[in-house]
Amino acid sequence: QLQLVESGGGLVQPGGSLKLSCEASGFNLDYYAIGWFRQAPGKEREGVSCINNSGGSTNYEDSVKGRFTISRDNAKNTVYLQMNNLKPEDTAIYYCAAKHGTFLHCNYYGMESWGKGTLVTVSS
Repeated sequence: QLQLVESGGGLVQPGGSLKLSCEASGFNLDYYAIGWFRQAPGKEREGVSCINNSGGSTNYEDSVKGRFTISRDNAKNTVYLQMNNLKPEDTAIYYCAAKHGTFLHCNYYGMESWGKGTLVTVSS
């Protein structure tokens, strides 16, 4: 079973930056597409960004376009989410998730393995 562990969350002021990491163990991450999701207080979980196996295809939720960047280093079995110009509405628990397969394009459906999440709080 693929295991995922998120890290990098914390408290940051509006306009600040954080970089989240999702470390995988158990299997080679080359065979997995990865998505970042978040769940804000009182809201449903939503997809934030996703990346395909090779890193050549990415997608972003509209509210984070131009501010967040997803990337992966398969040699380190790690996927990152660089978050810049953070806003209070970005406050949420952030999760990474994975699905096995070879994908030309990423999407948020059919994720099979999930991390436990890391809390991001954006507040002055």
